[in-house]
Amino acid sequence: MKRIELEIKALSPLAISRQKPGGSVSECEDYIPGSVIRGAVASEILKQSNQQFRDLSQNGGDFQALFLSDNPAIFQNAYPNIRKIEKDDFKLEEEVKILPTTALSSKTNPGFKTGKNCNGDKCNGVFDTLFDRLCADCYSYPYEPNCPVDGGRVDSPGITFYSVFNDKYYKLSAQKRLLTKVGINRKRAISEDEILYSIEVLNESESKCKNPRPVNYISSIIVTEALSKLLKNFISENSLNFRIGGSSSRGLGKVEINAEIVEITNNTQTKIELFNSKLWERWKRWSIFGNSIKELQQKTYFTLDLQSDAILNENWQRTTVISPSMLQQFAGVDDSSLEIHAAYSSYDYRSGWNSAWGLMKDVELVTNKGGVYLFSTFYPEKWYAALANLELTGVGERTCEGFGQVEICNEFHLVMREDAV
Repeated sequence: MKRIELEIKALSPLAISRQKPGGSVSECEDYIPGSVIRGAVASEILKQSNQQFRDLSQNGGDFQALFLSDNPAIFQNAYPNIRKIEKDDFKLEEEVKILPTTALSSKTNPGFKTGKNCNGDKCNGVFDTLFDRLCADCYSYPYEPNCPVDGGRVDSPGITFYSVFNDKYYKLSAQKRLLTKVGINRKRAISEDEILYSIEVLNESESKCKNPRPVNYISSIIVTEALSKLLKNFISENSLNFRIGGSSSRGLGKVEINAEIVEITNNTQTKIELFNSKLWERWKRWSIFGNSIKELQQKTYFTLDLQSDAILNENWQRTTVISPSMLQQFAGVDDSSLEIHAAYSSYDYRSGWNSAWGLMKDVELVTNKGGVYLFSTFYPEKWYAALANLELTGVGERTCEGFGQVEICNEFHLVMREDAV
């Protein structure tokens, strides 16, 4: 498998809408879903009838291998990767991650210490609670942390995307605005009475600054080696021809996409070993409370951290928890010692529009990105390669559309309360 990294530069507002089931308001996503990128690429290939790609009418070929085969290309979500480093200066980040749901911050002044609140004061920092929750459970103690700075209450920091630069943590986000439109009378070619509507869109630039620059998003395509160069060249040659999201006939959705093939690195074993080293170090610190109700098992622990929404199914029923049997099925590993110790997740509903069929997609129950699942095993050597492969292929259903992206042992779990960042 090869990874094609995409840099998507917004040249006009992006209407990446999602309508909640039963609702009348179309909201805008704060990122570009993989299904939208996938549809844009497929549409451009078919529109050009490019001879590099053979159409479905010719008994499959490259197009079918990319989108309809048993091993299709995986289009991952595109997340905003631009952050402000000075008053009018910006930096593009090479890696964007999802903050785990186990992270907490001050309720009154939340956020990374590199950020500021509306009064201009520095934020109190963010820390992770996974290790302390596990240790507190073994001691049968309630775990109710407070803010390490002011001793106040803590809550979710309200941060979705973050990056790390020079050991400092930064919040990443995309700004939105409403565009007001008027309906047109098709017979008279003038504005129609009583038809006024608004579209929520992602901004195409950092408009509040003196020197605004286009907002960038980064994504990846995981594709077979045989088709990687072909797909990369097609995207590069048509970098200004793609349209992302809805309302393209109104001038929205114009982007520039740059593609580059990069090597896939495997550091899963190193991350798991570092994770366990920090966990046992934390367990020793809890020994000041005396003897625990139950001992922490001498096993190797690891987490699955959802980096995108996931569609999970067990025994033909929707679920928000990845059970040991499900993980063994996803990874193709037989391990009777595999055990799940904690699951932190929430759910939502997703639908969409299939342009090829001209129909609405089914409403899916999804597990929200940021979910954390803690597992342990006596046989870690069975899992290193399998977990590295899961980081590429994802878990659950519709992974080719960006669902089910995971990371093994997110580094943020190593940020303890006394070292809030």
